Amino acid sequence: EDMVRAGCGDCRGCSACCQGMGASLKLDPLDVDRLCKGLGCTFQDLLKGTLELGLVDGIILPNMSMKGEKERCPFLNEEGRCRIHALRPGFCRLFPLGRFYENRSFRYFLQIHECPRKNRTKVKVSRWIDTPDVKAYEEFAARWHYFLKDTGECLGRRRDQALSKKVCMAVLERFYMTPYEGEFYPLFYSRLAEAEEQLAEWGSRLDIPVIRQPDGSDPAAVIHDGLTSAKAKNIDIVIADTAGRLHTKHNLMQE
Repeated sequence: EDMVRAGCGDCRGCSACCQGMGASLKLDPLDVDRLCKGLGCTFQDLLKGTLELGLVDGIILPNMSMKGEKERCPFLNEEGRCRIHALRPGFCRLFPLGRFYENRSFRYFLQIHECPRKNRTKVKVSRWIDTPDVKAYEEFAARWHYFLKDTGECLGRRRDQALSKKVCMAVLERFYMTPYEGEFYPLFYSRLAEAEEQLAEWGSRLDIPVIRQPDGSDPAAVIHDGLTSAKAKNIDIVIADTAGRLHTKHNLMQE
């Protein structure tokens, strides 16, 4: 419910943020699902003209394919208006806000010099993002970001080009190419759980034990299991991912 000075009068007469963005406008699985269902097409169809693939921290992901010398969004019409406004990607819904990721979550921040519009008005962040069930969307955004981050770091340690190529193809096939036939979030989390199991396997191959429990488990119990395992194996260092919430529990911090 926080307020932010981002209102720009429906961007009338301006499409500055829809041009000159290069390959920076990345699409997540929800973005692609919206486009495919709304336009009645497949991910492969989008790659034929409006999207392209690029490397982001070792992972191949889709981004908007900007056109011409001005690098215009392919969905801009002749009047500089968005032809898919109701289906626009999360990056577009967020701008000029950004996300600062930390502790397996994120905070919003305002990019004050990125939008040329003057005298912007205050608006609620939830209204500005214009996405159904904002809390569910924020949880999805954080989980997707850190899955990619963890995967990229794992591949970076392995330095195996063949494995990297295989993983990138698996990410594209599982999260982008295979349609979400039904409600997006349950299907996405089902696929994510399978992918995280595979990530734990990669940790094993890299000789980095991964102690984890199913989603919804007590975080303190997971940490306890990790410490118990480390002591039994004479491991000196345990990295505990607390998802940024452990510090709010005094008794857990004391333990």
